[in-house]
Amino acid sequence: MRLEELKPKEGSKKNAKRVGRGPGSGLGKTSGKGHKGQKARSGGVKGPGFEGGQMPLQRRLPKRGFTNIFRKEYAVVNLADLEKIGGSAAITPEVLVEKRLVRKLGDGVKILGNGELKAKLIVRANKFSKSAKEKIEAAGGTAEEI
Repeated sequence: MRLEELKPKEGSKKNAKRVGRGPGSGLGKTSGKGHKGQKARSGGVKGPGFEGGQMPLQRRLPKRGFTNIFRKEYAVVNLADLEKIGGSAAITPEVLVEKRLVRKLGDGVKILGNGELKAKLIVRANKFSKSAKEKIEAAGGTAEEI
């Protein structure tokens, strides 16, 4: 097969409607747009939310809340997930990305205390919940904040 032999699948291509090509075509004169009015003009279709000049709904409704630009987004990992990794010498954010427990580090990793931990682990992360820290230390490991 060569590049010039490629053809679109049968029935996938339609001929474009040729508007404004006389009365015999069925789309002559007004080209299927009717007579006058906003939608008959070029560029006449307004965007979504346009209400004919009336104040649009998205502008009539009051604004609520705000976005905190200093917000920190932590990637969260539970102790149950750390239990699955097991034998790693020290668990760091880089190891978590490598093992695919975390997709994107963002502002760092926070370890949460959901699940039980039996292995003695050295865990290095940006944040720990109180219960996670307690469970790691109870299993004989250490929880180090970076």
